[in-house]
Amino acid sequence: MKITVCIGSSCHIKGSRQVVTQLQKLIAENNLGDQVELGGTFCMGQCQKGVCVTVDGEFFSVTPDTVADFFQKNVKEKV
Repeated sequence: MKITVCIGSSCHIKGSRQVVTQLQKLIAENNLGDQVELGGTFCMGQCQKGVCVTVDGEFFSVTPDTVADFFQKNVKEKV
C-alpha cells in the first residue's frame, strides 16, 4: 500500500507536517512498515480540500485531527 501526502505550501499551512508525523507513528505502532510505503509530493491540485492524501491513488482530505480515524478506516482495515 502506498500513502502519499501533499507537502506543498497550502497543505503545509493546513498541517501536512503533523499528518505525516502521525502517520509515521501509526504505521510503526501497528508494525505496518513492511506493508505501507509513506511518501510525499508537492501540489496535487486540490488545495482547497485541506491536506491532500492518496492511498493507492484514491484521494482523501485529512487534517491533523482526523488522521487516527483516517488511518483506521483507510489503511489498517485494508492492509
